[in-house]
Amino acid sequence: MTSSKTFLACAALLLGGPLAAHSAPQESFLEAPAGAGLLKGTLLMSSSPPMSTVLIVPGSGPTDRDGNNPLGVKASTYRLLAEGLAARGVATLRIDKRGMYASATAAVDANAVTIPDYVDDVNAWVALLRKQTGAPCVWVLGHSEGGLVALAAAKQAPGLCGLILVSSPGRPLGEVLRSQLKANPANAPLLDEALPAIDKLERGEHVDTTGMHPALLRLFGPSVQGFLISAFSYDPARLVADVSKPVLVLQGQSDLQVGEADARLLKQADPRAELALLPGVNHVLKLVPADDRRANLAAYADPSLPLAPGVVDAIARFLAGAAQAPGH
Repeated sequence: MTSSKTFLACAALLLGGPLAAHSAPQESFLEAPAGAGLLKGTLLMSSSPPMSTVLIVPGSGPTDRDGNNPLGVKASTYRLLAEGLAARGVATLRIDKRGMYASATAAVDANAVTIPDYVDDVNAWVALLRKQTGAPCVWVLGHSEGGLVALAAAKQAPGLCGLILVSSPGRPLGEVLRSQLKANPANAPLLDEALPAIDKLERGEHVDTTGMHPALLRLFGPSVQGFLISAFSYDPARLVADVSKPVLVLQGQSDLQVGEADARLLKQADPRAELALLPGVNHVLKLVPADDRRANLAAYADPSLPLAPGVVDAIARFLAGAAQAPGH
């Protein structure tokens, strides 16, 4: 398992009355077929039937079902999301990606998995969740690169309630990667190699990495170029414009990886989408001091930090409003 896909790794509920009481959350482990193996995940729910059911699709790189990876991310964002939503009567399934962790048997090579493969996995999980929980439909919450997967899945996933796009790019990932590389002055010596490589991958061509700077091999190694070509071919704004279901775009305004401009592009492409901008919230949904890059990055490795106030509230409020909408 390599680090080559890590370029994206990254108030009271207003219901007009008191929150409903829910029993203690119950955890169970689910599996779904994928290829020659099995996908595995953790279902957390505190009421049956749940108010809503949400599939959490992880972000880029070797990110596990809790939102952590061995590259220094220990924020446990997805586990905290699941626990917070369970307290609101929302069931969640958080998953290990195809070819990784407990889902390792579902792919021979995790780096060879493409966006269409992840879309197939979303479809499999949605079908299983509907059967397991009795939900008429399932919400798909995609974080970071997972937002792109959710958008790609929305075109063909039956039984989808709608989308929750969290810290999700509004531009093709090649453009996002260019911006990220240019934003760090330390990358200046690498740009003459990196930017033409992105251009070539966007054209669907493989890159010769002979003699490439070692730091760039983490991004452009031969084993992941097929994935990058697949991922770079999608335009999130075009995809969201075609979504007919409800969409929430949730974006932290202190996100160093995906910016507010991306969220606004998604909103512009789908004017019906709900946009929630959260001040002081970073890519892993933790509250961080303004303009303090070191503290922002340190929050990625601190599992003791809770989710920022407002994150769970915004999602739960959106789900409650969608449940009350005519025709739901």
